[in-house]
Amino acid sequence: METVAPLKEIADIVDDKGGDSYKYCYQCGTCDVVCPWNRVRQFSVRKLVRQATFGLTEIENEDIWRCTTCGTCPSRCPRGVNQIELSRSLRRIATEYDVFPESVTPIVTVAGSLSAEGNPFNMERSKRAEWAQSLGVPTFAEGMEILYFPCCYLSYDPRGKKVGAATVQLLKKAGVDFGILGDKEVCCGESIRKAGNEPVFRQLAKENIKTFIDQGVKKIVVSSPHCYHTFKNEYPEFRVNFEVVHISQFLAELIASGRLEVKGEFAKKVTFHDPCYLGRHNGTFDQPRDVLKAIPGLELVEMANFRQDSLCCGGGGGRVWMETPKGERFSDLRLDQAAEVEAEVVAASCPYCITMLEDSRLNREDPEAIRVKDITEILVDLI
Repeated sequence: METVAPLKEIADIVDDKGGDSYKYCYQCGTCDVVCPWNRVRQFSVRKLVRQATFGLTEIENEDIWRCTTCGTCPSRCPRGVNQIELSRSLRRIATEYDVFPESVTPIVTVAGSLSAEGNPFNMERSKRAEWAQSLGVPTFAEGMEILYFPCCYLSYDPRGKKVGAATVQLLKKAGVDFGILGDKEVCCGESIRKAGNEPVFRQLAKENIKTFIDQGVKKIVVSSPHCYHTFKNEYPEFRVNFEVVHISQFLAELIASGRLEVKGEFAKKVTFHDPCYLGRHNGTFDQPRDVLKAIPGLELVEMANFRQDSLCCGGGGGRVWMETPKGERFSDLRLDQAAEVEAEVVAASCPYCITMLEDSRLNREDPEAIRVKDITEILVDLI
């Protein structure tokens, strides 16, 4: 295995790629204690930081690809080390030198699909709006109240399309003046950036930004916390600023203002799974719960890890595109936590979380004992 890149020492390259906060680490081990990987297998974030300090990190090491970028360790680090940026910088090095362990090779395929078709599924870009054809969703035009940006999963994934349909119905019932861009939009690029492919991220971001500007977009409502994070926090690197609202925030606002009136009852015990990129990364904890609390008959219960301490589903940082062996899936643990509080439904508000949780649910002894639903899917039949 190569332990030092051919032209510069690893530590210097990490500095160049934006991961230089590792220098402040004093090896306290807090990151290892809070990392969700250590609930399912042995893994040391601290070891990677230490190796990077001395330029000894093996760029073929599978461990540099384990980080789900959940944000737990940076939020707890007493020295302000950003372990996510360190992981991203190491992955950028591996990507530039085309060095990938076998388990990570799907990332190469995904990057090619994103570059060619604007989505990670290798689906035709021209079919991006097919999910909405039967719903009568208009094409966005300048002057509309909002652009609805559904994300790749809601546009192409069969499970995700159900969430997109529920969202559209709610927006229509609230009288929201909205439209979609269809094949004019591409992936937001957040996950491929965290997976180390900066050129593809920049390609996607620049295309979206140009489209938003050309179409006169001012306010964007998104279903994915990953889109929310990157539009809100990363696209401004290109000197643009759009008003970005997550659907859970928008629904809470619509209910509070009376534009959406909840008429039906949902007499079930529900627990809310906080997505990392909605909660820990962006501080949105209350609005999804406000939506659920507005539903008559719904009993909201909290799992062992919730809000700031929420347990990652395992799909961030590009992990949603990689195969995680049975027994190492965080989503399995999450459903165990839901079962412990006797929840009948796990509510989520992230396509990655729903994907990971649904996969785990279908592998349980009794898959029907717990259901996984986006908050829009719960709400849509009650309005």
